[in-house]
Amino acid sequence: MKVLLIKDVKNVGKAGEIKEVKDGYGRNFLVAKGFAKIATPEVVEEFKAEQERRAKEEAEEIARLTKEKEILEANEIKVEKPAAPIGIRGSVTNADISKAIKEQLNIDLDKKHIDLKKALKTEGLHTVDAKLGHGIHASLKVNVVAVEV
Repeated sequence: MKVLLIKDVKNVGKAGEIKEVKDGYGRNFLVAKGFAKIATPEVVEEFKAEQERRAKEEAEEIARLTKEKEILEANEIKVEKPAAPIGIRGSVTNADISKAIKEQLNIDLDKKHIDLKKALKTEGLHTVDAKLGHGIHASLKVNVVAVEV
């Protein structure tokens, strides 16, 4: 019997492959456990259409992330912190930067994707790395400004 593997199966094949397996193994294990479907022409066409849809969505997402990267790298993010006698009070965290990006550029960037080697504790311009997804990274220019409270 021919089956279309939905998930990777050890010693059988990878997802998306059509394999010839024994009837009992195919029906009682692979299909019953959800690892495969019986490879009818309709199932194969449906799987190929799903793969094309996913590839299209991924391409659109990569294009969107590339556009966001260009916007993030072209602009300077300004973060205001209360002034202290010397420098600023407290430090600038990735949550502060994420909030400033949302307010200034209207881009949602989760604080977990902003990679601070250490907290920013001084005024001035700092460079910070941000992971946008699909291997796309942006170098953010963060300007820390002390304001009188």
